[in-house]
Amino acid sequence: MAQMAIPMNPINASRTRAMWVPREHGAWGLLLVPLVTGAGAVFGIANYGVLTWFALAAIALFWLRTPVESLVGTSVIRARTAEERRAALNAVVIVGAIASLALTALFWNFQHLDLVLIGAIAGLAFLAQAALKKRARRYRALAQLVGSIGLASTAASACYLRSGSLSLTALLLWVVNWLFAAEQIEFVQLRIQGAKLETATERFVRGKAYLITLSFVLIILIIGSVVRLVPALTILAFVPSLLRSSIWFTSSRKPLDVHKLGWLELTNAVLFAVLLIAAFRTGSAGPHF
Repeated sequence: MAQMAIPMNPINASRTRAMWVPREHGAWGLLLVPLVTGAGAVFGIANYGVLTWFALAAIALFWLRTPVESLVGTSVIRARTAEERRAALNAVVIVGAIASLALTALFWNFQHLDLVLIGAIAGLAFLAQAALKKRARRYRALAQLVGSIGLASTAASACYLRSGSLSLTALLLWVVNWLFAAEQIEFVQLRIQGAKLETATERFVRGKAYLITLSFVLIILIIGSVVRLVPALTILAFVPSLLRSSIWFTSSRKPLDVHKLGWLELTNAVLFAVLLIAAFRTGSAGPHF
């Protein structure tokens, strides 16, 4: 009887929520950790009002992507019915209004115009990500890596707003945060795909792509520290990542707990942020530090 009382075409609550709220929980960390490191890694005037408007704008623009993708059909959850399209459109209007308000406050009297350049690069990264997601599932990891360029741009933006100039330091913080994001994305993908691998040998064979990515990250960091582009202590920010990946490669097989993996990666991201801020605040690398 209860089922007969349900309307003929109900809006599925979980589908509606999926069109409103970003599903990539890890992407929140990839957005907010760079923002925190960019604001905290440099000395400057602590204009918390401006940083708050920027944080609100960044969150709203990131949030806006989900309902927009649902409407244009590039998302896994697509708006199929009139009710679902209306729900996604409502989300676009509400979140878009919040983003517009925050951006208006940021650019009032034509201030902070260098953010336009950073935003343009981030926008191109998100467009490239959307194109890759439409091609095939095998491009999913690559799409995440490209999209993380846009997410990590909050490091450069926050550093610029804190220091007052779009310096080399801001760009380096962007790069370092993207390197961390690349390593984290590859490791999470490996953990999910290699959940049933039992031996260390199997894990090393399956994890070749991750190990290549990790080697690339470490080589870039070492070169950067040698030529004094980044503080040598920057490498310490990646030590928690090295420890957790080493433990997985060498330990015995355990059932994959996705929620536990998420919390572990969140802890890893927090440690990275703290150590990176400490490295840039205490280190010296060229004339920009």
